Amino acid sequence: MIVTYNWLKEFVDFNLTPEELAHMLTMLGLEVEGMRTIGSDMDAVIVAQVVEKSQHPNADKLSLCKVNNGREIVSVVCGAQNFTSGDKVALAQVGAVLPGDFRIKKSKIRGEESCGMLCSERELGLSAESDGIMVLDQQSQLGIPLFESLGLKDTIFEIGLTPNRADCLSVVGIAREIGAKLGTKVRYPGQAVPEEGPPVTEMASVQVEDPAGCPRYTARFISGCKIGPSPSWMVNRLTAVGMRSINNVVDITNYVLLEYGHPLHAFDFKLLAGGKIVVKRAGEGDAFITLDGQQRVLTTEDLTICDGNKAVALAGIMGGENSEINDATTDILIESACFEPTMVRRTSKRLGIHTESSHRFERGADIGNLPRALDRAAALMSELAGGTVSKGMIDVYPDPAAPRTITLRLARVNQILGLELTGKEVENILKNLEFEVSIVDDGVFNIIVPTFRVDIEREIDLIEEIARLNGYEKIPVTMPQVRIRSDRPSRRRLLELKMRNLLVSNGLSEIVNYSFINPFALDKVLIGQDDVRRKMVPILNPLTEDQSVMRTSLLPGLLEVACKNASFRLMDLQLFEMRRIYLEAEGSALPNEPLHVAGLLTGVRDRAGWNRSRELLDFYDVKGIIENIVSALHLSEVTYNASVTENFYHPGKSCGIFAGNLQFGTMGELHPAVHETYGFDQSLFYFEIDLEKIVSLFTDTATVTAPPRFPDTFRDIAMLIDKGMETGIVLDCISSNRIKELAKVELFDVYTGSHVPEGQKSIAVRIRYCSQERTMTDEEVNRIHQKVIENLKKKINVAVR
Repeated sequence: MIVTYNWLKEFVDFNLTPEELAHMLTMLGLEVEGMRTIGSDMDAVIVAQVVEKSQHPNADKLSLCKVNNGREIVSVVCGAQNFTSGDKVALAQVGAVLPGDFRIKKSKIRGEESCGMLCSERELGLSAESDGIMVLDQQSQLGIPLFESLGLKDTIFEIGLTPNRADCLSVVGIAREIGAKLGTKVRYPGQAVPEEGPPVTEMASVQVEDPAGCPRYTARFISGCKIGPSPSWMVNRLTAVGMRSINNVVDITNYVLLEYGHPLHAFDFKLLAGGKIVVKRAGEGDAFITLDGQQRVLTTEDLTICDGNKAVALAGIMGGENSEINDATTDILIESACFEPTMVRRTSKRLGIHTESSHRFERGADIGNLPRALDRAAALMSELAGGTVSKGMIDVYPDPAAPRTITLRLARVNQILGLELTGKEVENILKNLEFEVSIVDDGVFNIIVPTFRVDIEREIDLIEEIARLNGYEKIPVTMPQVRIRSDRPSRRRLLELKMRNLLVSNGLSEIVNYSFINPFALDKVLIGQDDVRRKMVPILNPLTEDQSVMRTSLLPGLLEVACKNASFRLMDLQLFEMRRIYLEAEGSALPNEPLHVAGLLTGVRDRAGWNRSRELLDFYDVKGIIENIVSALHLSEVTYNASVTENFYHPGKSCGIFAGNLQFGTMGELHPAVHETYGFDQSLFYFEIDLEKIVSLFTDTATVTAPPRFPDTFRDIAMLIDKGMETGIVLDCISSNRIKELAKVELFDVYTGSHVPEGQKSIAVRIRYCSQERTMTDEEVNRIHQKVIENLKKKINVAVR
């Protein structure tokens, strides 16, 4: 918000310097981000009078002027032609520095001496364009600084407002804050409207078809207006705050916008079909050309202002080219309405339009301010455009908003702020802010919130207002009283840290995705329609359709990141993500949010080099990572079951991961259909672990077994088993023998091919035998080994080779 020092003084009395005012506003929560002065460094530009104007003897397009600066007559060469002898003008004297660091020097122009420069508004930074030099009022006093004569010496404040302070998006709003702090009354602009025309209801009508989108709509009719330039005081004020003057009518709507903070719109009434206004939703695909000349394609989510036939404005955002004020306009309908913030914000974001109007409506307009802003604009148009205002105003307000009432407890105020304020002090502060205060009981107040404070909803909001106005610096500094607690991380936090370090040490890189995904993402990864993960939690106000539901799996996000990398030809990836997923909770409004970790691997195992071959990642790389995790977390009884898998895995190349009977994850190669959907022609390997299920299982304590005191010995078994049988069944069968000397069993060979019968495969295992009591003889080892072989034949019917 940009506002000037002098403009604020029109509404509230104060004796603060600009620097003191800036500090006070900042301490009130209205941070002054910048200050600049107008005219204070340009006192060398003065009011002067042209005594004589003659043709330059050596140039056809230049004039040689004798100019009275109030002390002496000086010669000035000028190229402008829009002035005559006797005119009062702006003279930049020798030594003056104009905007752009342009220094005025005494010089000779085509042989004639020039002691200064006659200036235009553009050269003085008062406007973007100008047709000639400034010609001043004849009453202007000679010799005084120009900016002092015009009343333009001022200080401009750039105030950074938080989104909740929509009430301060106006000069009146900021003046109200100053008055509240200093305990002075605010002088609101006069509202006397000269109503001399016929009743407004005879001239125009308003119909609101969507009261939810437009809870209130007011309008006034003004006839016989004359479009022309605005008076200099208004132009200068608008220019000072960064607005371009257009014409008197449009400037008035902008002026009242800045003054009251409420957006207005002026329609050329003769361009409104049927002489009426209809507020309704746009049709799907409707085309509309806004004031900036751009064609916009609308949807049924957009609220429009229409006449009898067509849309003439985008509600709360921008008017239409088909009803704008032009030089031929005489009759005007002024709109002062209130629009639903979310609706304005959605349309503004979707169409990429951000205006002064939408900026205010998105933050919440003061529904009680509509008539005041409308009357102010009508009075100015009557004065500055010569219009005749019709009697009365149209006010469509089907469901008047009830005043918001909040109970405030004095004890709670002092408890929160650490102060000892009295009830009278609290009452005065709130009354200065224009809240209505009534005493209910000793130390209990009923507060009626004014309509311009849309941000005040609860008791704590009122306490914040009291803290602001009383002064944050008055809140005592105290040491917090807290219990000393151990900062030892929880088991869950320890597991997170350990898992992250494990995966990074295994060569994986962590990624972080949004928690929102496309509702059709699970279709792409083949998750079944009856899967619990299909019950996704919708976002109430999604930014896009691609981020409209909460994720129930980490896989879609990892695949999207892999695709993005592949588009840059980064094909060798080892990624992981450790984030929460969101699963519907039976009988609860909030979802379950278990923490999962998932990894995606593809490409080569190591970078190519002269001393190593280019080997592709495979299933066993993923399994190796899982085994490292199991080992580091000291998880016991971990098994892998190929019959428990997911639809998105390649059949026969995946498995579930179990700790006892508890499944806590899956791993494997992704299904070829998933490869094809995401455009990969190389294998993708994936694992996902539910960390919530292993929080209670992992331990930092490793079980250490002393090395054997007696020598060990090994025996191998080569056998034929069914091709579909998992080798884990064989290993489990061997381990299930209750033989204390059986120390370890491991698979070291799998073979299919010649000399192996159809439908079978050959595997070889190595068994380590060792006694903790003595050195075993060959006879003892052979006897135990034979027992193991017999058990294999009996239980799973293997054929020992």
